[in-house]
Amino acid sequence: MQDMHPHLKEVLFTEEEIRNRVAEMGAQVTKDYEGQTVVLISVLRGAAIFMSDLAREIKCPIEMDYMAVSSYGNGAKSSGVVRILKDLTSQIEGKHVLIAEDILDSGLTLRYLINYLKSRNPASIEVATLLRKKTRLQADIKCRYVGFECPDEFIVGYGLDYNERYRNLPYIGILKDGIIQD
Repeated sequence: MQDMHPHLKEVLFTEEEIRNRVAEMGAQVTKDYEGQTVVLISVLRGAAIFMSDLAREIKCPIEMDYMAVSSYGNGAKSSGVVRILKDLTSQIEGKHVLIAEDILDSGLTLRYLINYLKSRNPASIEVATLLRKKTRLQADIKCRYVGFECPDEFIVGYGLDYNERYRNLPYIGILKDGIIQD
Protein backbone atom coordinates (compact mmCIF):
# COMPACT_ATOMS: atom_id res chain seq x y z
CA MET A 1 0.00 0.00 0.00
CA GLN A 2 1.28 3.44 -0.89
CA ASP A 3 1.84 6.09 1.76
CA MET A 4 -1.28 8.16 2.35
CA HIS A 5 -1.03 11.95 2.27
CA PRO A 6 -1.40 13.37 5.81
CA HIS A 7 -4.40 15.53 4.78
CA LEU A 8 -6.43 12.48 3.77
CA LYS A 9 -8.69 10.50 6.05
CA GLU A 10 -8.75 7.51 3.68
CA VAL A 11 -7.76 6.25 0.25
CA LEU A 12 -10.83 5.33 -1.78
CA PHE A 13 -9.20 3.94 -4.91
CA THR A 14 -5.58 2.86 -5.19
CA GLU A 15 -3.32 3.55 -8.14
CA GLU A 16 -3.68 -0.09 -9.23
CA GLU A 17 -7.49 -0.06 -8.96
CA ILE A 18 -7.64 3.10 -11.06
CA ARG A 19 -5.25 1.72 -13.68
CA ASN A 20 -7.26 -1.51 -13.98
CA ARG A 21 -10.62 0.24 -14.20
CA VAL A 22 -9.42 2.77 -16.79
CA ALA A 23 -8.07 -0.14 -18.87
CA GLU A 24 -11.50 -1.82 -18.69
CA MET A 25 -13.21 1.42 -19.72
CA GLY A 26 -10.81 1.86 -22.65
CA ALA A 27 -11.47 -1.69 -23.83
CA GLN A 28 -15.22 -1.03 -23.76
CA VAL A 29 -14.85 2.25 -25.68
CA THR A 30 -12.70 0.41 -28.26
CA LYS A 31 -15.41 -2.24 -28.68
CA ASP A 32 -18.27 0.28 -28.84
CA TYR A 33 -16.58 2.52 -31.45
CA GLU A 34 -14.88 -0.17 -33.54
CA GLY A 35 -14.10 1.17 -37.01
CA GLN A 36 -14.94 4.76 -36.04
CA THR A 37 -13.00 7.78 -34.85
CA VAL A 38 -13.80 9.25 -31.45
CA VAL A 39 -13.14 12.83 -30.35
CA LEU A 40 -12.14 12.71 -26.70
CA ILE A 41 -12.81 15.96 -24.89
CA SER A 42 -11.25 16.60 -21.52
CA VAL A 43 -12.75 19.07 -19.13
CA LEU A 44 -9.65 20.81 -17.75
CA ARG A 45 -7.97 20.59 -15.44
CA GLY A 46 -9.23 17.74 -13.35
CA ALA A 47 -9.96 15.27 -16.15
CA ALA A 48 -6.66 15.70 -18.03
CA ILE A 49 -4.92 12.81 -16.25
CA PHE A 50 -7.93 10.52 -16.63
CA MET A 51 -8.31 11.36 -20.33
CA SER A 52 -4.61 10.76 -21.00
CA ASP A 53 -4.72 7.34 -19.38
CA LEU A 54 -8.04 6.49 -21.07
CA ALA A 55 -6.71 7.57 -24.48
CA ARG A 56 -3.79 5.14 -24.17
CA GLU A 57 -6.26 2.30 -23.53
CA ILE A 58 -8.49 3.04 -26.55
CA LYS A 59 -7.39 1.07 -29.61
CA CYS A 60 -9.50 2.82 -32.27
CA PRO A 61 -8.62 6.17 -33.89
CA ILE A 62 -9.05 9.15 -31.57
CA GLU A 63 -8.72 12.90 -31.65
CA MET A 64 -8.18 14.84 -28.44
CA ASP A 65 -9.34 18.31 -27.49
CA TYR A 66 -9.75 20.27 -24.29
CA MET A 67 -12.20 22.67 -22.72
CA ALA A 68 -11.96 24.67 -19.54
CA VAL A 69 -15.29 25.20 -17.83
CA SER A 70 -15.84 26.83 -14.46
CA SER A 71 -18.74 26.76 -12.06
CA TYR A 72 -16.81 26.71 -8.79
CA GLY A 73 -14.88 29.98 -8.70
CA ASN A 74 -12.53 29.66 -5.72
CA GLY A 75 -14.92 27.76 -3.46
CA ALA A 76 -15.53 24.12 -2.73
CA LYS A 77 -19.15 24.15 -3.94
CA SER A 78 -20.55 24.95 -7.38
CA SER A 79 -21.73 28.52 -7.83
CA GLY A 80 -24.32 27.36 -10.37
CA VAL A 81 -23.00 29.83 -12.96
CA VAL A 82 -21.16 28.07 -15.79
CA ARG A 83 -18.48 29.86 -17.78
CA ILE A 84 -16.51 28.55 -20.76
CA LEU A 85 -12.91 29.58 -20.11
CA LYS A 86 -11.39 27.67 -23.06
CA ASP A 87 -13.38 26.32 -25.98
CA LEU A 88 -12.58 23.50 -28.40
CA THR A 89 -10.07 24.12 -31.16
CA SER A 90 -11.41 21.36 -33.42
CA GLN A 91 -14.69 20.93 -35.26
CA ILE A 92 -17.00 18.20 -33.90
CA GLU A 93 -19.86 18.38 -36.41
CA GLY A 94 -20.70 14.86 -37.60
CA LYS A 95 -18.16 13.27 -35.24
CA HIS A 96 -18.56 10.91 -32.29
CA VAL A 97 -17.75 12.85 -29.12
CA LEU A 98 -16.80 11.31 -25.79
CA ILE A 99 -16.49 13.74 -22.87
CA ALA A 100 -13.91 12.54 -20.35
CA GLU A 101 -14.98 13.90 -16.97
CA ASP A 102 -13.16 13.45 -13.69
CA ILE A 103 -16.16 13.45 -11.36
CA LEU A 104 -19.91 13.77 -11.75
CA ASP A 105 -21.03 15.69 -8.69
CA SER A 106 -24.14 17.87 -9.05
CA GLY A 107 -24.04 17.38 -12.82
CA LEU A 108 -25.06 20.98 -13.51
CA THR A 109 -21.82 21.89 -15.29
CA LEU A 110 -21.79 18.67 -17.30
CA ARG A 111 -25.43 19.11 -18.34
CA TYR A 112 -24.62 22.64 -19.54
CA LEU A 113 -21.57 21.35 -21.43
CA ILE A 114 -23.51 18.53 -23.14
CA ASN A 115 -26.18 20.96 -24.34
CA TYR A 116 -23.49 23.41 -25.48
CA LEU A 117 -21.72 20.72 -27.53
CA LYS A 118 -24.98 19.34 -28.97
CA SER A 119 -25.50 22.71 -30.66
CA ARG A 120 -22.45 21.86 -32.83
CA ASN A 121 -24.22 18.81 -34.31
CA PRO A 122 -21.92 15.92 -33.41
CA ALA A 123 -22.91 12.45 -34.67
CA SER A 124 -23.16 11.37 -31.02
CA ILE A 125 -22.16 12.59 -27.61
CA GLU A 126 -21.43 10.35 -24.64
CA VAL A 127 -19.81 10.73 -21.23
CA ALA A 128 -17.03 8.74 -19.58
CA THR A 129 -16.66 9.76 -15.96
CA LEU A 130 -14.04 8.34 -13.67
CA LEU A 131 -16.16 8.98 -10.58
CA ARG A 132 -19.88 9.31 -10.03
CA LYS A 133 -20.68 10.78 -6.64
CA LYS A 134 -23.68 9.43 -4.74
CA THR A 135 -25.61 12.65 -4.12
CA ARG A 136 -29.28 13.30 -3.58
CA LEU A 137 -29.53 16.31 -5.87
CA GLN A 138 -27.71 15.17 -9.01
CA ALA A 139 -28.81 16.19 -12.49
CA ASP A 140 -30.13 13.29 -14.55
CA ILE A 141 -27.16 12.62 -16.83
CA LYS A 142 -26.62 9.36 -18.64
CA CYS A 143 -22.99 8.32 -18.40
CA ARG A 144 -22.16 5.56 -20.83
CA TYR A 145 -18.95 4.75 -18.97
CA VAL A 146 -18.53 5.07 -15.20
CA GLY A 147 -15.28 4.15 -13.48
CA PHE A 148 -16.35 4.11 -9.84
CA GLU A 149 -19.22 5.19 -7.62
CA CYS A 150 -17.97 7.25 -4.70
CA PRO A 151 -19.42 8.71 -1.51
CA ASP A 152 -20.59 12.31 -1.19
CA GLU A 153 -17.28 13.51 0.27
CA PHE A 154 -14.61 15.92 -0.93
CA ILE A 155 -12.44 13.78 -3.20
CA VAL A 156 -8.87 14.58 -4.33
CA GLY A 157 -6.05 12.93 -6.24
CA TYR A 158 -5.52 11.64 -9.78
CA GLY A 159 -6.30 15.09 -11.21
CA LEU A 160 -8.92 16.15 -8.67
CA ASP A 161 -7.94 19.06 -6.46
CA TYR A 162 -8.76 21.35 -3.62
CA ASN A 163 -7.34 24.85 -4.20
CA GLU A 164 -5.05 23.40 -6.92
CA ARG A 165 -3.45 20.95 -4.49
CA TYR A 166 -3.42 17.12 -4.47
CA ARG A 167 -3.87 16.69 -8.28
CA ASN A 168 -0.59 14.77 -8.49
CA LEU A 169 -1.55 12.03 -6.02
CA PRO A 170 -1.56 8.72 -7.94
CA TYR A 171 -4.62 7.50 -6.00
CA ILE A 172 -7.98 9.01 -4.98
CA GLY A 173 -8.80 9.85 -1.40
CA ILE A 174 -11.09 11.81 0.91
CA LEU A 175 -9.83 14.98 2.53
CA LYS A 176 -9.90 15.14 6.32
CA ASP A 177 -12.50 17.34 7.98
CA GLY A 178 -11.13 20.81 8.72
CA ILE A 179 -8.96 21.03 5.58
CA ILE A 180 -11.71 22.52 3.40
CA GLN A 181 -12.43 26.22 3.89
CA ASP A 182 -15.67 27.45 2.24
